[in-house]
Amino acid sequence: MGRGAGSTALGLFQILPVFLCISPSVTSPCNILKCNSEYLAATSGSHHPGTEEVPEFCTALRAYAHCTRSTARTCRGDLAYHSAVHGIDDLMVQHNCSKDGPTSQPRLRTLPPGDSQERSDSPEICHYEKSFHKHSATPNYTHCGLFGDPHLRTFTDSFQTCKVQGAWPLIDNNYLNVQVTNTPVLPGSTATATSKLTIIFKSFQECVDQKVYQAEMDELPAAFADGSKNGGDKHGANSLKITEKVSGQHIEIQAKYIGTTIVVRQVGRYLTFAVRMPEEVVNAVEDRDNQGLYLCLRGCPLNQQIDVQTFRSPQATEGRTRRKGPVLPAAPEAFTYETATAKCREKLPVEDLYFQSCVFDLLTTGDVNFMLAAYYAFEDVKMLHSNKEKLHLYERTRDLSAGNAAPSRRPRALLALWAALLCLSQWWSVLL
Repeated sequence: MGRGAGSTALGLFQILPVFLCISPSVTSPCNILKCNSEYLAATSGSHHPGTEEVPEFCTALRAYAHCTRSTARTCRGDLAYHSAVHGIDDLMVQHNCSKDGPTSQPRLRTLPPGDSQERSDSPEICHYEKSFHKHSATPNYTHCGLFGDPHLRTFTDSFQTCKVQGAWPLIDNNYLNVQVTNTPVLPGSTATATSKLTIIFKSFQECVDQKVYQAEMDELPAAFADGSKNGGDKHGANSLKITEKVSGQHIEIQAKYIGTTIVVRQVGRYLTFAVRMPEEVVNAVEDRDNQGLYLCLRGCPLNQQIDVQTFRSPQATEGRTRRKGPVLPAAPEAFTYETATAKCREKLPVEDLYFQSCVFDLLTTGDVNFMLAAYYAFEDVKMLHSNKEKLHLYERTRDLSAGNAAPSRRPRALLALWAALLCLSQWWSVLL
């Protein structure tokens, strides 16, 4: 950074604490302090970027600008906010930074001297886990899975049974997109299952080119759509790999540059999906406040969730077997509640939500392959979930999430009122 740019940045961060100290608006919802601290953390040690470091510096500036825009409404009267906005504009002009472009990437730390890398031809930045110092905090990992009729376990361990017929986004962040297509299991049935899966790995620095993986019923490839099995021609291409575990039935994708493992299976005619991903990558989105629905993070919309309680009693099962229509006569086998529970216990001895999902699917489809889908989904949880105490879930969650509606607006309203009164009292004391 030139002398002018360095003095601008230094001046900006010398006056910000002054404004924060004298302005009562600090107690308002204005989050400019959070934006400032994130920018300082991203650029610490890089106040004078060389030519080769300018792209990273511009990325940090764009992230800073995005953060300020997201809090513009609540910071309208905050002097520190306006100082930050002007400082960002000055620095972007001085370094010819485009306003369009990436705004974030996983925090990849430099390995201490002497630490070996997995491969000599793989750049350090292309191995997410090895980029953490031995004595620093390890990343937090989350899990999401989709299987059966379909049943969804979100990154926050919410468990739901959903309709979600047609195409739905499962994951959507800065590094990859996953979309599933669910189709009716039988003509005229409300039961659906995943018949198509598309995964897009976005191009990432010197590690990988953009790669697309597609699977459909009776077609589970062991390669990307272009025929390759790794990340392409870039120097760190081997940080993205596909491995075939069982031909036509089970593949695993390792995306080491983002610390992510994906498991795709075909069980019977339909697909299952499971992923292990660092929280940092999960939350790497351009505009989280205005982000659209994606199932692994926000769960299924309330109008797409199914109440399975009515399927858990023998009386309800008898009522369904007496129904006339195209669904049950076309089913491979008609299960009662007793025979369904007995069948599911063969593979799932613990009566948790995976067991209950198995019973539900046998009652609605009559297809024993759905029992295997629940079994393999739980096997994937055992392999991928970082918290072994949370493998079994016992209570279904229909909580209103951020993607559907706020769980309760009254506490938030009371909190906002309290903050407003506190702010007014501080202004009043200043005036007196």
